[in-house]
Amino acid sequence: MKVDFLIVGAGFAGCTLAERITAQFDKKVLLVETRDHIGGNTYDYYNEDGILIQKYGPHIFHTNLKDVWDYLCRFTEWNGYVHRVIAVVRGKEVYLPVNLDTMERLYDRKFTSEELEEYFEQHRVKLDKIRNSRDVVVSQVGEELYDLFFKNYTKKQWGVYPDELDPEVTKRLPVRFNRDTRYFTDAYQGIPKYGFTRMFRRMIDNKNIHLLLKTDYREIIDSVEYNKLIYTGPIDYYFDYMFGKLPYRSLDFKFETLDREQYQHAGVVNYPNDYDYTRITEFKHFYFQQHRKTTICYEYPMAEGDPYYPIPKPECREIYRKYRKEADKLRSVYFIGRLAQYKYLNMDQVVSGALKLFEGLI
Repeated sequence: MKVDFLIVGAGFAGCTLAERITAQFDKKVLLVETRDHIGGNTYDYYNEDGILIQKYGPHIFHTNLKDVWDYLCRFTEWNGYVHRVIAVVRGKEVYLPVNLDTMERLYDRKFTSEELEEYFEQHRVKLDKIRNSRDVVVSQVGEELYDLFFKNYTKKQWGVYPDELDPEVTKRLPVRFNRDTRYFTDAYQGIPKYGFTRMFRRMIDNKNIHLLLKTDYREIIDSVEYNKLIYTGPIDYYFDYMFGKLPYRSLDFKFETLDREQYQHAGVVNYPNDYDYTRITEFKHFYFQQHRKTTICYEYPMAEGDPYYPIPKPECREIYRKYRKEADKLRSVYFIGRLAQYKYLNMDQVVSGALKLFEGLI
């Protein structure tokens, strides 16, 4: 087979680049995916009860990048879903991120914005230097809220306590002094009206894109003639683990369909301190689907399994730097995406990176 581009991985990065290359130029692309579907971790499908669910846990698109939003709008309408997350602590359901509403429910008292700022000022731990994820939290809200919301949740999620992780882990969760209960405040957010999978199908609906599912690119690479390789898989796998395996946290998903219309009050409910799972997702909140049954998903973090989260520790970054140095030596091979860059990237960051890489290619 002769193509212009061999693209490994049919997630956001791979599909964006395949679409751009074939839409802008008369080029042929071979898109190779090890899984039996496109869409990466955002893959959604109708289960046997006819309920639209996400196979790999909750994914909500959000961005402040208008060019990324406008690009994806070519392939989907959006359903207007606004993500809200509830955490169960001390037997109460409270919103995350921590805000006025959260604090009033937690402490059974009223706060003004000024009073809440004063409360955090009195309780926060004043540190000269932020060294880890624990420092980020206690320096903002103090020890008590750290223990309630972050300490044990992080231990379940990452297998270590926050003081063993880089600051970036908990910087993703802000503290608010208003009543905004949205999880994301980005200008653009939502879920594709008919699901992520249909959006991806439209992206790669081009006669010049040939798709191979359930295929490791190594199985076919010797039989393919190509000019450039775009690789979105694990960078350590590409180099045969020559510097050792890059560590990841994995996830195990347990699905359950219930004979009731609704199970919980939000799409995602976190359990920081109770149970072995970190959260429960109920997908009908995402898609506004009307159905007499509902499907929920329990999420269990694991040390082994499919790679989901690059582990943000200095020793892990050092291994990645060695692989990155080897990657930089290669001509006509491009590494992009969470696994190839060993970096926790949001969906919009992946699309933005793919669009920029495309501009560089042309």
